[in-house]
Amino acid sequence: MDKNSVWSSVRALFVAVLVISIAALGVAAVIGGNWVVWLRGAAVAATSVWLIALTGQAARGRRSAYIRIRFVSIAAPLGIVLILLAPDSGYPMWMKAEQAVIGVLVAAVALIVNRRAVREAYPKGGKLG
Repeated sequence: MDKNSVWSSVRALFVAVLVISIAALGVAAVIGGNWVVWLRGAAVAATSVWLIALTGQAARGRRSAYIRIRFVSIAAPLGIVLILLAPDSGYPMWMKAEQAVIGVLVAAVALIVNRRAVREAYPKGGKLG
């Protein structure tokens, strides 16, 4: 997988997360959602926009953007697992399902950006490839 296709794939995954998050906010507007649903939905949508911007920066060789994407792509699915397992989290089942899908998409990003060839393209303290 070349550098352009790596970042095209990552961008597509983050755009999918954004679309799903906006759809979840739409569902909340139609069927009603508690403050937890609105807060989580808005936070995930906003974070998706930020991650899409970071993807562009990483594609242009910015190591700090790459590191942030690596961190978020590992941490976010772990946080989502906690939401899914929490018995009394305040999230309705439909939102837990939505979060599970988002978790899978973001975990796919983690698999892509943590490949050896991608890591080697962003060496610590070295020139970018």
